[in-house]
Amino acid sequence: MELFPPIPLAEWRDTKETLHRFAQIIGKIRLATSVQRNHWWNVPLHLTGRGTTTRPMGQVDGNPVFAIDFDFVAHQLVISVLDGRQVSFPLVGQSVASFYRTVMDSLAVLGIRVRLAVPRPFDLPDAARPYAEDTEHSAYDPVQANRYWQVLSQVASVLEEFAAGYSGKVSPVHHFWHTFDIAHSRFSVRHVEQPPAIDPVTREAYSREVISFGFWFGDDAFPDPAFYSYTAPEPAGLAGETLRPGAARWLDRGGSHLAVLPYDEVRTGPDPRSAVLAFYESAYRAGARHAGWEIERMACPGGVTDPHQRAVPPGDAPG
Repeated sequence: MELFPPIPLAEWRDTKETLHRFAQIIGKIRLATSVQRNHWWNVPLHLTGRGTTTRPMGQVDGNPVFAIDFDFVAHQLVISVLDGRQVSFPLVGQSVASFYRTVMDSLAVLGIRVRLAVPRPFDLPDAARPYAEDTEHSAYDPVQANRYWQVLSQVASVLEEFAAGYSGKVSPVHHFWHTFDIAHSRFSVRHVEQPPAIDPVTREAYSREVISFGFWFGDDAFPDPAFYSYTAPEPAGLAGETLRPGAARWLDRGGSHLAVLPYDEVRTGPDPRSAVLAFYESAYRAGARHAGWEIERMACPGGVTDPHQRAVPPGDAPG
């Protein structure tokens, strides 16, 4: 299978817009039925061998333990309860309205009670339209949906490798349904005092110094799929740092800067995986250096924190 296959936004925009709203519906169910974690880590979706999953949720709210999975191989949504009961239905041929209705009906059949606080899209052009009324978004190309999952999975693998090199507080590698990107974050211990006017979601997400790394599929504002990194709060002088490889650059976002590496510049190169790792490392060192992080003390090459232990190749690891 090709590493980092082509996924130009223009070729799957309609499918992406439908999938994005499908993912938001399932993500909001996850938000409503899971225990809150710091920085909202309970909310994103995670990768599986066939698609994405909410992971198990429920129980604490009186519901049975259940999980919802997107299967982008068989192109189904699967809702499973801990006692073995399961409901599934096809993703092909669904509008957002029919998907939303079928999800809620399927939950009810399984004895799961969920009420979405805001049953409308988040931060999308049709944010005022309820999911139940959206018959416009109904495109689902199985080939493109499978390609989306392939790219997510390959990027997740690179992010997992990069995550191994830092021994401090880190997030999982997870897929954010509100922005439709996949990301991993490294944190320092320093608290960030947010202005009083900042919304509670942002206040929790950025309550500590953070350097984030990820990938998005493109949108109207930045149509090219790209790897990215940012430091928050952004330290002075960050955008003056050199990024690697040469195709990477700093993007001005009106007072802050995003490090970007265009996907198509990487995927056609001689060693795409190494290029992405070099990009993330250069962006991390730029942000950490200017923010005063202890870069060498927090390093754990090969995922090993013991300085006396040599990293063991995965195939030779015990167990």
